[in-house]
Amino acid sequence: FFFLMIRRPPRSTQSRSSAASDVYKRQVLLGCVLSLDNGLGQKPPMGWNSWNKFACEINETLIQQTANRLVETGLAALGYVYVNLDDCWQLSRDINGYIVEDNNTFPSGIKALSDYVHSKGLKFGLYSDAGFLTCQKRPGGLMYERQDAQKYAEWEVDYLKYDNCYAFGIPVKWRYERMRNALNETGRPIFFSMCEWGFKDPAHWAREYGNSWRTTGDINDTWASFLDILDRQVEISHLGGPGGWNDPDMLEVGNGGMTTSEYEAHFALWALLKSPLLIGCDLTTMTEDTKRILMNEEIIELNQDDLGKSGVRLWQRQGEHGLYEVWVGELSGNELGVIMFNRGEETTQITVSYEELKWNGQHANVRDLYARQDLGLVAGELRFDVPSHSVKVLRAVSYTHLTLPTIYSVQISVVAVSLKKK
Repeated sequence: FFFLMIRRPPRSTQSRSSAASDVYKRQVLLGCVLSLDNGLGQKPPMGWNSWNKFACEINETLIQQTANRLVETGLAALGYVYVNLDDCWQLSRDINGYIVEDNNTFPSGIKALSDYVHSKGLKFGLYSDAGFLTCQKRPGGLMYERQDAQKYAEWEVDYLKYDNCYAFGIPVKWRYERMRNALNETGRPIFFSMCEWGFKDPAHWAREYGNSWRTTGDINDTWASFLDILDRQVEISHLGGPGGWNDPDMLEVGNGGMTTSEYEAHFALWALLKSPLLIGCDLTTMTEDTKRILMNEEIIELNQDDLGKSGVRLWQRQGEHGLYEVWVGELSGNELGVIMFNRGEETTQITVSYEELKWNGQHANVRDLYARQDLGLVAGELRFDVPSHSVKVLRAVSYTHLTLPTIYSVQISVVAVSLKKK
């Protein structure tokens, strides 16, 4: 019906796949279409996720320590409130099909851990998969959506990351719809994070299904991976907004694979894009630079701005020493976030005129957000020397106020598409 098998799966998986196919056919004939109804995601979520640093090496003590550190460092007070377990917390299913945690690594159980996280004033998140197995071959959620959703509600889960492994060709929308509906039925508001990897262009359809959707495959802690994922946001960045956000994957800040200036660029651009800001490093060993970047409340404000408009790339140009570009994001209060980004290997002067920014006026009050410095009234254009692999992050308001058309972000995205370097 809709299977394209490259190799024969295990017999037990084959039988479940056939059952899933039959259920899918029946539900298509019924024409049952609902939408996500949890009232969440009015702003991008902020918190911590275990995968980037710890992968499968997670346990109860680590999660408790992380919750403690979010509070002790002041990260929680800035909005980092989700404590999210990724893959490898689950072990099996009981005779009634309910998911069972790994008691070797979580001896007190998931409910007790959820209670601990909540006792710190934080929110608790879990991981599962819209396939028969998770990506690490633990029990997946496909065909067990109601049991799993009921258990998540019983455990008082606040966030579900739902991956996309081992689905054997079953249509992606149908699989995510099943879990969306199961979560709705529980009556508990659970942020639904779809980790579909961007294969089927979820930015164009996933708002009906989830609160956020991954737009690419996994990030890794390298400059090349960061740039690749950033470039994949150009044509879709304007599609995120309150209730449903593009997700270019979790933050790598603090994991050691990039320079401090590269991490500054990564964090600032994710913030302007209105990406979920999910820390992926070990909070017990953060350097001062890592804290400074992650705890820059002025850049966090770009991400959490009430207007909820994602930033877009205004243009990208080829300079003598490499590519450089300007990203912009409309903010509440007639303000604008501007990021000048130098991808090249030498310091480059970057200039953007107020005309390019579509401002009505020749003067703007400008603030440098990483320097935490007011630059005063600036006339005509923004012009700065930006070091290699670095950003200049600015917040500005036109002296005569901004006059931005309602199709501003769409207009800019078209410009960005036409100038994108392949």
